[in-house]
Amino acid sequence: MGSILLKNVLLDGERRCVLLRDGRFALEGVTQESAADETIDAEGFAIVPAFYNAHTHAAMSLLRGYANDMPLQTWLQDYIWPYEDKLTAEDIRRGSGLAVREMVSTGSVFFNDMYFDIEETIDEVAEAGIRACIGITIMDNHPLALLEEKKRFLSEWKDPTGGRITLAVAPHAIYTVCEERLKMAAGLARENGLKLHIHLSETVTEVEDCLKAHGTTPVRYLDSIGFLGPDVIAAHCIHIDREEWDILAARGVTAVHCPCSNMKLGSGRFPYELAIASGVRIALGTDGCSSNDNLDMREECKFAALLAKLAGDPAIAPAGQVLEWATRGGAEAFGIDAGVIAEGKVADAVLLDLHARKMQPCFNVVSNWIYSADSSAVARVFCGGRTVYSRL
Repeated sequence: MGSILLKNVLLDGERRCVLLRDGRFALEGVTQESAADETIDAEGFAIVPAFYNAHTHAAMSLLRGYANDMPLQTWLQDYIWPYEDKLTAEDIRRGSGLAVREMVSTGSVFFNDMYFDIEETIDEVAEAGIRACIGITIMDNHPLALLEEKKRFLSEWKDPTGGRITLAVAPHAIYTVCEERLKMAAGLARENGLKLHIHLSETVTEVEDCLKAHGTTPVRYLDSIGFLGPDVIAAHCIHIDREEWDILAARGVTAVHCPCSNMKLGSGRFPYELAIASGVRIALGTDGCSSNDNLDMREECKFAALLAKLAGDPAIAPAGQVLEWATRGGAEAFGIDAGVIAEGKVADAVLLDLHARKMQPCFNVVSNWIYSADSSAVARVFCGGRTVYSRL
């Protein structure tokens, strides 16, 4: 693996020399004369952590703009699921390819996916040189998502990238997967040391239906059947009360906030105050293009910060905290030793062009990056010390 020396790059407000060597950052003792296979004069650039998209459906890039301005259940049942029934494996490959290229060009080096024909998405990730956790989707009565047919695939699968791709068991939601299969999915994940990826408490309807069916709320229901644990990645987490947040925190669950999708589908406002107070790990995700309609995590950060302030407290969810959710929060959730530019950490990073129009003037790099900039400021993206995107 080649080494890259970044000279005079802005890091935490100081001009530094940063070395990307053996897939990790070296900062201590690094000078402009340090040996490297490639040297970049990064005067006029800043380095920030890369993004980790903790919840998406990559192949749904094919449905961008297809069905808009309707409630979640109508959107799913009348439009999305019928459309998806017609998709071929080649369609999914093309959709995943579009998604991967969009994510990389906007600063993401990892995504947590939930979809079908996962071999197609795996191939696109392997080719792009980034990371992903690919969910083996489980849904009752779905020909491509039957748990019983996934066990053999799991037992035979080997990561073609040597470490950049992991698998997860992904029961879609409590309203599409019965209790027996939820338990089986959790068992399958834990037997194989995999993550569990699920939609949770996304809508009022989901909560009301759970109360009717099980006499309790979704978080309490999943806890009662032994589903919750530190391996669980729970997307949305909107309609959750204080006690439920304490349960999620106690079980070590990661809550993935998807502000753009939540707003577009009218699902509700993420309860920032309760989530933050509980101490639960928070990460950010874009959801799929059909409910966002892009995969730009920087934009997701801005909406996350602004939506938090809508309740009247302008100090909640400051730019630095939201950026940490989108970087370190996602990396830690998936066991990646990254998400921060520091000695010995995995070298996943974005080089920002400080001369980009929306980065000027630059009183604070993080504030500009979250509130002002767009992807035109992304000059170069590194994953594990390798360049995966560059317009320099």
